[in-house]
Amino acid sequence: MSYQRFLKSSLCSMFVMLLLSWTGQTSGQENYSNIFSIDLEKLTELSPPVGTKITSENVDDYSDIIDSVLIEQIKRGDVELEVGEPFSLEPHAAYIAATNKDGGQTKLGAEVGELLDYVAGRPFPDEPSLDDPRMGEKMAWNMRYAYGGDNGAIPEMYWYYRDMKQEKLERILEFSASKMNFMHRVVMDPTPNTEDNSYKLQSAIHLEAYEPPDVSGTAILLFFSDDDHEVEQGWMYVPLLRRVRRVATQQKTDSFLGSDIMIEDFLGYSGRIKDMTWSYLGETYILLPVYRHDEMELTDKKVRKYDYHLIDFHGRADCYPKITWQLRRAHIVEAQPLRESHPISKRRFYVDAQTNVVPLGLIYDKAGELWKIGIGGVSHPDYHLAENKGSGAPVLDSSVMIDVQARHCTTIQMLTGLMSSE
Repeated sequence: MSYQRFLKSSLCSMFVMLLLSWTGQTSGQENYSNIFSIDLEKLTELSPPVGTKITSENVDDYSDIIDSVLIEQIKRGDVELEVGEPFSLEPHAAYIAATNKDGGQTKLGAEVGELLDYVAGRPFPDEPSLDDPRMGEKMAWNMRYAYGGDNGAIPEMYWYYRDMKQEKLERILEFSASKMNFMHRVVMDPTPNTEDNSYKLQSAIHLEAYEPPDVSGTAILLFFSDDDHEVEQGWMYVPLLRRVRRVATQQKTDSFLGSDIMIEDFLGYSGRIKDMTWSYLGETYILLPVYRHDEMELTDKKVRKYDYHLIDFHGRADCYPKITWQLRRAHIVEAQPLRESHPISKRRFYVDAQTNVVPLGLIYDKAGELWKIGIGGVSHPDYHLAENKGSGAPVLDSSVMIDVQARHCTTIQMLTGLMSSE
C-alpha cells in the first residue's frame, strides 16, 4: 500500500471514530454492553475440569471457589458437587439496549428505597465499588430488576417436604404460579409500562395449590408497588375458611404452608429494599448452580402437557438439586432487617455478576447463627422449553430451602416458561 493511500485510509478511520464518538455523546447514551459479557477463557482456566466430583475427601482442594457453608455440608456427607462447563448467560438484546439508553441516568434518592429516573434495564450498570457507601443498596436494585422476562408462568410446580434426620419424604404439594411486570418492561408490548396502571404497580405474583386435598384451592396474590415505600399488598384465599384474608407484614416471615420457605423468600427476596440495611462485600469467583437442563440427569417424572422431565434431587434426603455447578464471577451482598421482630439477623446473597440473579443465598437467625441455605438452580434458556429459547432470561427450574438447624428441607421442581420474546 502506498503512503498516500495509507494516510487517506487512516484519516477516514479517524473521522469515522470521531463521528461515532460525537454521536454517542450527543445522544446521552453510554455503552454498557460489555458488562453483560463474561471472560469464558478466564473462567475455564480458573475452573476445575468439567466433570470433577467434589466430595468430602477432596473438598479442601477447592475451598477457594466454594462457599464455606457448602464446604461444611459436603464434609458432613450431605452432598457432592459436580463441576459443569462455564457458559455465557447474556440477557435479551432489548434489556441491554434499555441499559445503554437509560442506565446512566438512574440515581438513589436521599432515603433508602428511593429510586429516581429509572426506566428499564439494569439500574446501576457501572462496576460495583467497595468505596461507594451505598453500593449495597444499588446492588439490591440491580437484583430486583435483573432480567427474568417481562412475564412468566409455572404451570406445574412440586414442593417436597423432607426430613433430613430420618431421610424421609413427608409431604408433596402441587402448585402453579405466574408473574407479571406492569412497569420497566423491555420486550413485551407495551414497553416500558402497561396502560391503566393507576396504582403504579410494578409487578404481581400469583400462586395456587392443587394437591393434597387439605390445601387444594389455597391461593395467594401479591402486588408490589413501584414505590418501595408503599407496603406490599397481599391476599390469601383459604378454602377451609372460605375467606380471602389480607397477608399482614408479620405473615410474610412465617412458614408458608408448613414449608421451610417464607413469603419473603420468594424470588430470593421479595421484601422492600427500604426494610433492610444493605452492604456490598466485594466480588469472588465461586461455583454456582448454573447449568444446561438438557445435559442433566433428569427425574422419571414427566410434566403433563410438554415433553419435559423435571430436575432430579440427590444428597441427604434428596435435598440438593442433581445438577452441575459452574464457576461464575459473583458479587457478595448482605442485608440486615430493620424490624426488631424480624426472625432473621441477616441474609447473604451471591449475585451472579453477568445476570444479577441470585443462585445461592444464606439466612442467619437472630443469634447470628446459620439457619437456612437457599439454592436456586438456573438453567440456560436456549436448552430448555421452546418458549424460553432466545429469551435471554435465566430459567429457575429447581430450588431448595434447607433448614440446617432443624435438619429439614423443602425442595421444588418447576416447569418454568416465559412468554415469547417475539
